[in-house]
Amino acid sequence: MAEPILLGLDLGTTTLAGRLLTPGGAVLAEAVTDNPQKEFGDDVIRRLEAACSGKAEELQALLAGAVNRLVDKLLGQAGSVRADISAAAVAANPAISLLLAGRPVEQILFPPHRPDDLAGAFLDSRENGINLPVPFYLFPLVSGYVGGDLVAVVLAGGQPVSPTLYIDLGTNAELALWDGRQWLVTSVAAGPAFEAGHLSCGMRHGAGAIQRVSCDSERIELDVVGGVGPVGICGSGFFSAISTALKGGLLNPQGRISSSSDVDTPLSRYLVESAGEVFLQLYYDARHRLLIRQQDVRSFQLAKGAVAAGIACLLQRTGLAPSDITSVRIAGALGTALPVTDLKGVAMLPEIMLDKVRFLPSAVLDGVMVQLLEKDGEERVRRLAAELKPYPLSGTPAFEQSFLSSLDFAETNPKL
Repeated sequence: MAEPILLGLDLGTTTLAGRLLTPGGAVLAEAVTDNPQKEFGDDVIRRLEAACSGKAEELQALLAGAVNRLVDKLLGQAGSVRADISAAAVAANPAISLLLAGRPVEQILFPPHRPDDLAGAFLDSRENGINLPVPFYLFPLVSGYVGGDLVAVVLAGGQPVSPTLYIDLGTNAELALWDGRQWLVTSVAAGPAFEAGHLSCGMRHGAGAIQRVSCDSERIELDVVGGVGPVGICGSGFFSAISTALKGGLLNPQGRISSSSDVDTPLSRYLVESAGEVFLQLYYDARHRLLIRQQDVRSFQLAKGAVAAGIACLLQRTGLAPSDITSVRIAGALGTALPVTDLKGVAMLPEIMLDKVRFLPSAVLDGVMVQLLEKDGEERVRRLAAELKPYPLSGTPAFEQSFLSSLDFAETNPKL
């Protein structure tokens, strides 16, 4: 008889990730795939609106089908079959969670933006279109805007002793702050910018993806995954490209791409114009032309400004200063660590926090694994979710003021 295996899934707005492991914790397989629901919109709001207009079953079927294909890929890697799966758990944001479970989404799309049932639950796989021999555990939601994915991230990190900030970067960026006594959590709309999902040349972190950009006074250097020619740019590469463009004067602190005539170094050749618009051209050959447009930069500014404002509001609410934070843990879209110089360049974090950053590239899956592997995993998840106190920011004067002061790349301490 084959050894039983455990299945963990991280279902994001843009990317679905999965992992198989033994009951002893050995990883058997890992894989990712795109979330096909993106045909209804890059962000969850458009998908929720589509669900309310009669497309809920189609959205659920798209997601379930992609999960089944992802499981097939994992089983193929591990040389296993579905019957070997003895337990499964899923973490996702509120929108994806409700769409997967076939639950009404109006409750989070419209005020008071609170689902009827926040608790984690075991769901019948077959009833939800998932081809598994066991029910799957769906991580609990904290609120209508903070989901089981953040619960999983915090669970993976363990209980901190001193003030700690978690940032889960994605289409819906979620933040958790431990102030030394309690947890405060929130989320901000980031769109697909951190994942490079809105770029014409955007791609997942993998072979051919630009993951780091650097420059000197004469040329831009590209670090490409797999050591092959670049075919696109992933989230960390886009983040790094913005920082490098600022450093080289190809982008001004207000986020405007410079004209080649305004740059008096050889780097000006990376600025190209077409139909009255200026582009930053990272790479060009007979098959690929990798461009960053002005609208791409604006999308990034809005996303990083929202995160910076969210951090500022959490600090204000808890009475902490940036210097009080002893650890900053970044999970999600970047997929890899970024140098402190890149983080500093885009001004998403107060400068005093930069040396305290640690990257957690698979934190959601790590947290799902805790639930699967620990005997009291379900109870640990339940207790933690109950401890995460939601703090809504949307439309509040404090957030709006901080957001506006966080848009420029020169501002590292948003005003409240």
